[in-house]
Amino acid sequence: MSKGEYTYPEDEFDAVERHSVPRGVHRAPHSRWTRVRPFLVVLVVAPALAYGAVTYWSMDRSAAPVVQAPAQTPVATPAESAAKTPVATPSHTASASASAADLSTAVAVFNGTARAGLAGDAAKVLTGAGWKSVKPENYTGGKLASSTVYYGTAKLEATARGAADALKITTVKLDASVHGLKIILEDDYKP
Repeated sequence: MSKGEYTYPEDEFDAVERHSVPRGVHRAPHSRWTRVRPFLVVLVVAPALAYGAVTYWSMDRSAAPVVQAPAQTPVATPAESAAKTPVATPSHTASASASAADLSTAVAVFNGTARAGLAGDAAKVLTGAGWKSVKPENYTGGKLASSTVYYGTAKLEATARGAADALKITTVKLDASVHGLKIILEDDYKP
C-alpha cells in the first residue's frame, strides 16, 4: 500500500525521525559476520572434527606395549644376552642353513613392539623366502632384550637358524614348550 492510498490520518507512529532506529517488533538487520558464521563452521570446524574422528578410529589399539614378563621365558640382562648372543655367520653359511631348513614348519611371528604391522612385514619376508605356514600375531608377554627365534626340538635348529638368517636376527634359543618356531620381534628388529 502506498502513501497515497493510506486512508487513515497520520499519528505519532507515522512520524519517524530521520536517523532513528526501528521501534517495536522491528529488529536491526543482521551483520555480515552473523550471516557468514554458519558457513565458516561448516567449512572449518566440521572437517577438523571429521579428521579427528577418523584418526581416533583408525588407531591400532592391539599393539599396546606390555609391561609384565612371560613366566616361561626369563628376561636376560644386557650383559647376559651379549654373552649368549651368537656371532653372525658369513653369507655362504646363511644360505646353507636356509637350504637345510624345513620350510613346512609352522612359524608364529609375534610383534613385541608398539609399531603396528611389524609381525606382518616379517611374515611376508619369511613367506617370500619359502616358508609355507607363517602366522603373524601380537605378543602379550613381557619385553625381551632382543628379537629372538625359539625352536621346540633339536632337529628344528637348522630351520630356526634359517628363519633367523632370513630376518637378520642373531638370537636363536631352544625352548621345549614351543611347537614349530616362535619368533618374537623387539625394538632392535629392523625390517
